[in-house]
Amino acid sequence: MEVFYIKQELPINGQIKQSIVQVISEDGEKLGKMNTGEAIDLASNKGLDLVLVSPNSEVPVCKIMNYGKYKFEQAKREKESRKNQKAVEIKEVRVTPNIGDHDFEFKCKNARGFLESGNKVKFTVRFRGRELNNVKAGEVILNKFAEELEEISVIEKKPKLEGKTMFLILAKK
Repeated sequence: MEVFYIKQELPINGQIKQSIVQVISEDGEKLGKMNTGEAIDLASNKGLDLVLVSPNSEVPVCKIMNYGKYKFEQAKREKESRKNQKAVEIKEVRVTPNIGDHDFEFKCKNARGFLESGNKVKFTVRFRGRELNNVKAGEVILNKFAEELEEISVIEKKPKLEGKTMFLILAKK
């Protein structure tokens, strides 16, 4: 069972402080300017609410509607739009500066799959011990990955050394 919480954002009925308002019926027809009390009575006779939709105009605009139903529909639309969004994940591919050709091709194939499914890929080169003396080798490896995947990706963050790791981030074109 789904539960929708209705939080009130627009002033309705007795919360409307303006004395004269422009009123729109539930069909979208303009009923003209009238006293707020009369407009509330008109709405309650129809079993609906008077909702202040535009308080900042010269004459505030109110609409006659079923506020609970309106908020429910709004919450449903919001939930539906969140469901259709896909969060972009960053997939990490870790390598060492002295990676073999077969390993390189395998990591490229995995990265290509990640990029095609809409994720970003972070290539990380880990330096251990004396490997830190030859940081250029790591940069060469990262540039080789970027070059290999350039037809489907774009470099989001250039190779950068942080501590003992160097990384590169690629995103789908």
